[in-house]
Amino acid sequence: MAMATTVKVVLGSIAFAIFWVLAVFPAVPFLPIGRTAGSLLGAMLMVIFRVLTPDQAFEAIDLPILGLLFGTMVVSVYLEQADMFKYLGKMLLWKSRGAKDLLCRVCLVSAISSAFFTNDTTCVVLTEFVLKIARQHNVPPQPFLLALASSANIGSSTTPIGNPQNLVIAVQSKISFGKFLLGILPAMLVGVIVNAIILLCMFWRLLCFEKDLEDATVDVVAEEDVTSHRFSPATLSHRTSSTSQDLSSALDDVNPSEIVNGESGREGSLKSQSILGENDLDRISSGGDELPRNSIASKEAISGSPVSQREKTISARRAVRSGKSGSTHTINASRNGATIHSVEEKDGSSKRWKRVLWKTSVYLVTVGMLIALLMGLNMSWTAITAALALVVLDFKDARPSLEKVSYSLLVFFCGMFITVDGFNKTGIPSKLWDFMEPHSRIDHASGIAILSLVILVLSNVASNVPTVLLLGARIAASSAAVSLAEEKKAWLILAWVSTVAGNLSLLGSAANLIVSEQAHRAQFGYTLTFWNHLKFGAPSTIIVTAIGLPLIRG
Repeated sequence: MAMATTVKVVLGSIAFAIFWVLAVFPAVPFLPIGRTAGSLLGAMLMVIFRVLTPDQAFEAIDLPILGLLFGTMVVSVYLEQADMFKYLGKMLLWKSRGAKDLLCRVCLVSAISSAFFTNDTTCVVLTEFVLKIARQHNVPPQPFLLALASSANIGSSTTPIGNPQNLVIAVQSKISFGKFLLGILPAMLVGVIVNAIILLCMFWRLLCFEKDLEDATVDVVAEEDVTSHRFSPATLSHRTSSTSQDLSSALDDVNPSEIVNGESGREGSLKSQSILGENDLDRISSGGDELPRNSIASKEAISGSPVSQREKTISARRAVRSGKSGSTHTINASRNGATIHSVEEKDGSSKRWKRVLWKTSVYLVTVGMLIALLMGLNMSWTAITAALALVVLDFKDARPSLEKVSYSLLVFFCGMFITVDGFNKTGIPSKLWDFMEPHSRIDHASGIAILSLVILVLSNVASNVPTVLLLGARIAASSAAVSLAEEKKAWLILAWVSTVAGNLSLLGSAANLIVSEQAHRAQFGYTLTFWNHLKFGAPSTIIVTAIGLPLIRG
């Protein structure tokens, strides 16, 4: 591609440089507007500087990539609501044999999860759980956080839906989901194992000093016990018993000696009668014939003369009727209580079955989406169809779920597509590739090594997605001159190296930044510094990348 005019080259380079600075360093002091606004600013400058026309800018936006990204994010939201990631967390602790075993499990679960649910989602959900694991075993969280972020990046390289740059590669290369998976899977498996070994070697001593698992179990049980006590039905029975105690204390406040003395006796009698008349519960519990006897005694005490036999007989009959009525009320109350209890049990059982049925539906739709992708169906529409199926099956307003989608990321991609396309039209990337192409031949081992080094450096300097957009078509065209198999292999090498390159530094991948930020804000916060990450990331990235390259199948 020929170079554009000098004015377009300069202005296009300025627009791309502004985009790059704001994308790599979102908290720039002189313009702290963030990555999303930075990408839109770069796109706008490309149009204002007339590097691109407005129509060319809209054409640069890749809608299939945005559709695939949106669909996978919606599916991930519903999987999180269906407790998928909670189950993944339980897998980490199932029959654990210590901190070293847990570290290896974090690597494995993180890699598998990120391959199908994206590395960013995996890091968002599992970071705080990993911090709790480290706290329970009394070890520094640094090795576990590094294991989570690095394994998520390595695992996400396996599938087209594992990370954003793979989405771009899958759509542009038209490589099917199954071929993409089989082409990188061996490299990913070996890479995860090697990455875990490096972590164990670097942090072996730290992982040896852990407290007993019994203490950790006690902490977890205590936390669960507090939660269950807070929502325990015992609170209701406590309220009932306290009400009964209040009534008993009110009855105890009535002085029997006051009943015998004139007007004060009448007031005390009326006071006791009013209390007893307002509380059927005490009437039932004290017996059916207790109240009439008390009333007779109070009548005798007030009048000062004995009651006639006829009045006693009438009172006795009333007592029998009252007893029968009290027993009838007791039976009805018990029946009503049993009926309410059975209705509550049925409602609770119905809700549980609905919840189980809904979870099963979510998992079946997700599995169906993966099967459709493996069959080679259109990835964007497959993901969107699965997302809308979950929205319909949820059978309620989808706004709360859709609000969890990262629309800022979608907008960021739109701005990035326009900015990178404008930079490509300046002709600078083509001239640089013309210089590197003779030394980066895909059919030679030395050429693969140089190509990998270029991708590794650019992915950490310009970020991995812009690197894929800048180099993808050029690498594919150069490899297609050799053979179609080499073209496919070149795309997969680009996916592998650009993804693993994110482990080099804390700024190399969005997953790294997510883990660092989530860990800093968590309840048991921990700060993962740039240098602590670099000490592990540099050797791990170089070794894992080099070991995985020969295992990639064309």
